[in-house]
Amino acid sequence: MARRLTVFECTACEFQSPKWLGRCPECGAWSTLEESSPDRTKPAPPGSSRPIPFPEIPETGVARLSTGLPELDRVLGSGLVPGAAILLGGEPGIGKSTILLQAASILASRDNSVLYVTGEESATQLRLRGDRLKVTEKTLLVLEETDVDRITATAKETSPTLLIVDSIQAVSCSDVASVPGSVAQVRESAQRLVRLAKSTNMPVVLVGHVTKEGGLAGPRALEHVVDTVVQFEGDRHHAHRILRTLKNRFGPSDEIGVFKMTSTGLQEVPNPSEVFLAERPENVPGSSVHAAIEGTRPILVEIQALVGEPMQGNPRRTALGIDSQRLALILAVLQRRAGLTLSDRDVFVNVAGGLTLTEPASDLAVAAAVASSFHRKPIPQDWALIGELGLAGELRSVSRLDARIKEAERLGFKRVLIPERAQHLTDALDRLFKGA
Repeated sequence: MARRLTVFECTACEFQSPKWLGRCPECGAWSTLEESSPDRTKPAPPGSSRPIPFPEIPETGVARLSTGLPELDRVLGSGLVPGAAILLGGEPGIGKSTILLQAASILASRDNSVLYVTGEESATQLRLRGDRLKVTEKTLLVLEETDVDRITATAKETSPTLLIVDSIQAVSCSDVASVPGSVAQVRESAQRLVRLAKSTNMPVVLVGHVTKEGGLAGPRALEHVVDTVVQFEGDRHHAHRILRTLKNRFGPSDEIGVFKMTSTGLQEVPNPSEVFLAERPENVPGSSVHAAIEGTRPILVEIQALVGEPMQGNPRRTALGIDSQRLALILAVLQRRAGLTLSDRDVFVNVAGGLTLTEPASDLAVAAAVASSFHRKPIPQDWALIGELGLAGELRSVSRLDARIKEAERLGFKRVLIPERAQHLTDALDRLFKGA
């Protein structure tokens, strides 16, 4: 009997090796090489095509399909696009299946047919979640199946308005010589389901797992082949969930939706600023408020900092919700340009509420919170802070300043410190702590 050839393929960069390696020599990632089969059979692409002039491409003229959950529609770019392939990722237990079952129930209640393919849970287990969410629609069809070809055949036979596959790591192709969840299986399964979406104009949602580092599991090609990638953020042990767009061919690629997990499912949070500031302590050093922009939405968040004597050994630097390298830059500027001796202190920074800030416009709020904790002086409660910090200590302008200020005014903040009113970090700190 001929020996089946196998290779080990990196899930991060798709580098292939004839033997398993602990570290990928191409991208340097650890423990990413998984067994794959180089001789898998690929089906021939359906039909044939010919080049056509751009003006002759027919317009779709088809409106987006609302999921019935405005926060989810916001993240998707105003709803589901016909024929779109969407990848939804997140940690186990964070709410992926819950939000999809809620959306499927709402769509089914509006005379739409939804096919929910469950590859990890049984239909009975899914029914238990559905009873908690009060799902009763008969046009919501549930299919227990892990074979991709049988899934596509059922989808073509029933012609649902929406197809949900939970999850892409659980399904497989029978003609691919790899175990379910392997690089080859995930890639081939996703490609076939995407072809189904494009050929039938049917939106397809694929549920994906995440790795312990927080990235989507499976080959990077999985993210490239789909149209939209959205991911749940936040601690599953806390109530609030952040649904963030990582990629979107049909809308903004940095939009977020905010939800709260309850006993009856995920509830939308239409005013995230009020939620993130609801438990902000009064007159406590180390707390500042930043007016952030997430996608098209301005959001006010609290940034907390704690500066103290090191408990043991070298001083620690811990950042939750902001990039650790960005924090290191801010601390260096505070020490060099503002005279704060931080090299021998522990510094902890946290964005309250579980939101992750990626824009440099939060630099001033982070620096002010650290300085507030260092001096043990609270920042006035009615101040909001906006500004990017340069290496010379200068404050740089940021985008969409008017929308940020308007959101701060709506929440009752009377003063907003921006780069135009303080040219240097020392000027900003003097105004905050001296009341100038």
